[in-house]
Amino acid sequence: MTTQNTDLDPEDRKIITLARSARARNGVPEGAAVRDDTGRTYAAGTVDLDSLKLSALRTAVAMAVASGATSLEAAAVVTDAEAASDEDRAAVRDLGGAGTPVLVAAPDGTVRSTVSAG
Repeated sequence: MTTQNTDLDPEDRKIITLARSARARNGVPEGAAVRDDTGRTYAAGTVDLDSLKLSALRTAVAMAVASGATSLEAAAVVTDAEAASDEDRAAVRDLGGAGTPVLVAAPDGTVRSTVSAG
């Protein structure tokens, strides 16, 4: 199920745009962004160091936690993959709860699916 971005809530469009920007700016396979319960956003790209490997979505969640976020409203990942990994959804669930929506978008920003972190 693809969703045109014009059908999305403006705040969800924003985190998709931030995720796309992080992916393009850093030249990494994935970009992600999360929005906390106060409306603050955190964007990140894939981390691929010899000693540390994190997906973009797990990096964005870590950035939110490190900045003091206590809950998430939504998450987005821009990727060539068809779905968010179980590990990525688990990280979102740990901070936001099982019902937190995770938007999975193609590199052009078209939303492929929205699933719960559950």
